[in-house]
Amino acid sequence: MLKKIDKNSNRKARHERVRKKISGTSERPRLCVFRSSNHIYAQIIDDVAGHTLVSASTLDKSADLASTKNKEASKFVGELVAKRASEKGITEVVFDRGGYIYHGRIKELADSAREAGLKF
Repeated sequence: MLKKIDKNSNRKARHERVRKKISGTSERPRLCVFRSSNHIYAQIIDDVAGHTLVSASTLDKSADLASTKNKEASKFVGELVAKRASEKGITEVVFDRGGYIYHGRIKELADSAREAGLKF
């Protein structure tokens, strides 16, 4: 009998393993990324207080994108979350890739957030 591989449950297990070590504080909140097949979401979270400080996604009304599932969309979300974070006075974050491989859309989001002024 063949085992069925569930990629999402493997990703969730990787994310839980990483979250045991990574936590966002008020000084350095956590930049959490979620990637679906059609969209990408980014949140800056203070885990001590349990609050989302800033969020951005391809579903934002300001996003005038041809496609929401490519690297250009991820770059837009990275720039947007960094801009909103700087407006709230957040300059340093801890990056939480959400169990995804640091490649493609995740890497593009992280690079554009760094270029826009976030330090991690």
